[in-house]
Amino acid sequence: MKYDFDQVIDRRNTNSLKYDFALERGKPADILPLWVADMDFQTPPQVREALVKSAQHGIFGYTDTKQDYFEAVAKWFAEGFDWKIEPSWLVKTPGVVYAICLAIRAFTAKGDGVIIQQPVYHPFANSIIANERTLVNNPLRYQDGRYTIDFEDFEEKIIRHKVKLFLLCSPHNPVGRVWTEEELRRLGEICLRHKVLIVADEIHADFVYPGFKHHVFAGLSPELADQTITCTAPSKTFNLAGLQVSNIFISNKNLRAKFREEMVKSGYSQCNTMGLVACQTAYTYGRTWLEELINYLSSNLAFLRSFLAEQLPQIKLVEPEGTYLVWLDFNKLGLNQEQLDDIIINKAGLWLNSGTIFGQEGKGFQRINIACPRATLERAAKQLAKAFNS
Repeated sequence: MKYDFDQVIDRRNTNSLKYDFALERGKPADILPLWVADMDFQTPPQVREALVKSAQHGIFGYTDTKQDYFEAVAKWFAEGFDWKIEPSWLVKTPGVVYAICLAIRAFTAKGDGVIIQQPVYHPFANSIIANERTLVNNPLRYQDGRYTIDFEDFEEKIIRHKVKLFLLCSPHNPVGRVWTEEELRRLGEICLRHKVLIVADEIHADFVYPGFKHHVFAGLSPELADQTITCTAPSKTFNLAGLQVSNIFISNKNLRAKFREEMVKSGYSQCNTMGLVACQTAYTYGRTWLEELINYLSSNLAFLRSFLAEQLPQIKLVEPEGTYLVWLDFNKLGLNQEQLDDIIINKAGLWLNSGTIFGQEGKGFQRINIACPRATLERAAKQLAKAFNS
């Protein structure tokens, strides 16, 4: 491998949310964090070099992008997903969650129904509730260790609650599903039939394991594109979350105008200067780095799968098809969520994501981030085994 993902980099005392705020968030100071979705790997060297060059210039005034930025982004999506985008579609925001909140405010009114599929990325629910919309849940079905969509319930809830907007998580966080084309088309047909706008969070699209394929929802048909807001970012892929830049694609000019209008109301205009530099550089030079990263993550996943099977067979790994976040099922242990959290935090010394933050369907589950050097993951696995086998 060209890149060294085994290198352990000390992130403490850098104001890292992941490592430096345990006490502030009610956790022991020495806890091992594998919770929040950022990686313990350095961003590609080309990105670091571009950022150093920009820093050496020394002026950080208002910054926007030109054609070369769009070309780098467009090439990434064309090569990775066979999705052709137009310059006019692009709206840059500081983050995907910010864009989701903008869409909720722009396209729904207070009290309107917004549908999600729990257990799902918890800012979905938070964004709906904070903006005083009605949260409508179409729970995913969990059977034989795999999650699927209840399409009948999805349509029935849309009709009953007069749903205006659907927040789609694709690939799905935390359960790791990479939705098939057939599944996405069925969702799309229902949304088209009932005039439901789709906001597709595809931030994890680059993390798909061999044998699976990510389909850009808006790329499935012109009709779906006309009713979809596609949310993307380089932040997960290249570990750039702190630089705050996301690329939102809206091909429908009327929707785009309304979205931009809401952004003006929020007082936001230009993105972070360094974020734009990092995004363009990553999409220009980062393909090989990403391919090696996927291989490394696959190896980490194989290690965790084998370790649990041998040392902790009572804990079920829900096989991820994508993302670097693994959903673990502890329900066979017969513990309530409070007991489970207590053992993981205070006996195993691990900071994971408690399943219920993703919805009540997450009861008895935990989410673990495997985007770390193998030594870190091995340490976490051993601490887990010691806690539960004692």
